[in-house]
Amino acid sequence: MARFNLRVYALIINEFDEILLSDECRFGQFFSKFPGGGVEPNEGIQAALYRELKEELNLEIPNAEFFYVNDFYQASAFDNSSLIAFYYRIQLPKSTFLPNDNYSIPFSEETEKQRWVPLNLLQKEHLTFPIDQLVLEKLLKPKFGHTTQ
Repeated sequence: MARFNLRVYALIINEFDEILLSDECRFGQFFSKFPGGGVEPNEGIQAALYRELKEELNLEIPNAEFFYVNDFYQASAFDNSSLIAFYYRIQLPKSTFLPNDNYSIPFSEETEKQRWVPLNLLQKEHLTFPIDQLVLEKLLKPKFGHTTQ
């Protein structure tokens, strides 16, 4: 039986309609994704989100709104587990998190760095993982299924 890999991610959007991305290099592989990470044993999904944001960004988030969970099979990019990814939307003033985003991508050192990206310029191809790409499409989709002209 395949093992499940529970992950939790933050869609952090500031007042300028910018979204926070995390650029990372792990095991010699570069990728761009939304901030977040793995759920630890005996940990709730939202508790994992708050812990990950504290560890990765040194942020204490007052609240997060559930946005999406994949309901289809997705193989993990790093092992043979079945990935289940939870996404939460968070509104955050830009001044709350000011990354040192003066870096070139891709990079090859084993680290993670963050940057604000205008939502209207972000394309799914800028994100490495398929579920992140799907979530971006859902995030950018006009509400109520129609567009304004």
